[in-house]
Amino acid sequence: MASPEIEALTQALARLPGLGPRSARRAVLHLLKKRETALGPLLNALNAVEENLATCSICGNIDTINPCGICIDPRRDSRALCVVEEVADLWALDRSRLFPGRFHVLGGRLSALEGIRPEDLTIDSLVRRIEAGGIDEVVLAMNATLEGQTTAHYIAERIERFPIRVTQLAHGLPVGGELDYLDEGTLAQALRARRPVA
Repeated sequence: MASPEIEALTQALARLPGLGPRSARRAVLHLLKKRETALGPLLNALNAVEENLATCSICGNIDTINPCGICIDPRRDSRALCVVEEVADLWALDRSRLFPGRFHVLGGRLSALEGIRPEDLTIDSLVRRIEAGGIDEVVLAMNATLEGQTTAHYIAERIERFPIRVTQLAHGLPVGGELDYLDEGTLAQALRARRPVA
């Protein structure tokens, strides 16, 4: 029988995505056995993130600096903007290293069933970013779900008055698939085959 503190740690880890009670127990045992090399560095990393965590005021990414590392990176193409639903989608696309531009996180997707309306997302700030100028292409990288595609069409209508190229991810994304769970090859194909929004 584990102490209440160890049990609380196990339960906290079990609530993380991808970890169940058994995996959490294995992780806790590993951390306890490797206290100096695993537990200490993990605690330090968690504390550092907790103290410095910020949401980027430009794109909505989560980082330890504001603006985030992507927005301040001078190597990024500021003329290309990729719009995603969630931070996990941004991270998945950025991991592929295939999109050289910047990002905009909506914070979700339109959903009548869940009561998520345009004003609940960062669509207005996206329009302001485009209105400010300097953007030639907007890539709508919504998930291939009904809500994701509805969101993409809504955004396309909101920004159609601007003299920019509007594209969306195409081949390679399975219907009902979510960007965060796709491999880099599938993401690469989807980015290469993006097409104009009709």
